[in-house]
Amino acid sequence: MASHSSFFLVTMLVLFSYATKLAFSDSLLSRSFYQTVCPQALPIIRRIVFDAVRQEPRMGASLLRLHFHDCIVNGCDASVLLDSTPTIDSEKNALGNANSLRGFEVIDQIKLEVDRACNNGPSTVSCADILAVAARDSVVALGGPSWPVQLGRRDSTTASRTTADNDIPTPFMDLPALVASFSRHGLGVRDLVALSGAHTLGFAQCRIFRSRVYNDTNIDNAFASRLRAGCPPVGGDSNLASLDQGPFVFGTNYFSNLLGNRGLLHSDQALFGGGAGQTGGLVQTYSRNYGIFARDFAQSMIKMGNINPLTGNNGEVRVNCRKVN
Repeated sequence: MASHSSFFLVTMLVLFSYATKLAFSDSLLSRSFYQTVCPQALPIIRRIVFDAVRQEPRMGASLLRLHFHDCIVNGCDASVLLDSTPTIDSEKNALGNANSLRGFEVIDQIKLEVDRACNNGPSTVSCADILAVAARDSVVALGGPSWPVQLGRRDSTTASRTTADNDIPTPFMDLPALVASFSRHGLGVRDLVALSGAHTLGFAQCRIFRSRVYNDTNIDNAFASRLRAGCPPVGGDSNLASLDQGPFVFGTNYFSNLLGNRGLLHSDQALFGGGAGQTGGLVQTYSRNYGIFARDFAQSMIKMGNINPLTGNNGEVRVNCRKVN
């Protein structure tokens, strides 16, 4: 995937223009937000993310997922990082997060090292910005595209497990439910398909895909049989299967799998097949053209990263990402 450098030179110009438009609409976010107060912030984040992914390639998908599960619940405000307290029902305990979200220790390490390097210490770089940059750098570390990250988000002082339960798309959704879920956050059909392409990375637990491999009819028989070997009808809930055959390389296999009814999750396969006219064409395009997929994925990540950020005097910059100041 690293051979796409000429494509990325052109793509980055397109993304820069796209990000500039977004920045104009929200002038409190800026690519250069930390340039004076903490110029080492972004290099530190990149170094720690690359080290973490080198040690455990699965961590790249985990950090990317953390950012998505943050932004889709009341915006990109690091609420997903807050632990439970007498007044906070942590989003970590939501149905879509419990016993599956990972990477919190990597975020803690980034926060610690960035704060040491900043002129104003721990009140400088927000946890929400760390999540956004770490997600981008995780994709790059696994051979995917880069994109300009707008910075200046502040951190939430609250969390909402109930909202997380209601807003995080589930792996059991059909296409209309997926379209509606993304639409509530200003994300269109193209964003849905492009962002679903994040499933080119990482793994899912047996409890998540069991129903698909035993009950769905739109699944390749050989594929289902192979998965059943590691996911019995009862037990083995935490057994893992890769979301595509190259879980540590950002590519187009995820979409090619959908064409052959080899999507691991019910919600994945819903993007292609019967009744998937809204999304099927995009699946076909992305399966054939890495460049278009990478461009659209990057643009959708920019768009998602700008969902309802807290800026100015709203929220705070947490000293500890796991608790309010």
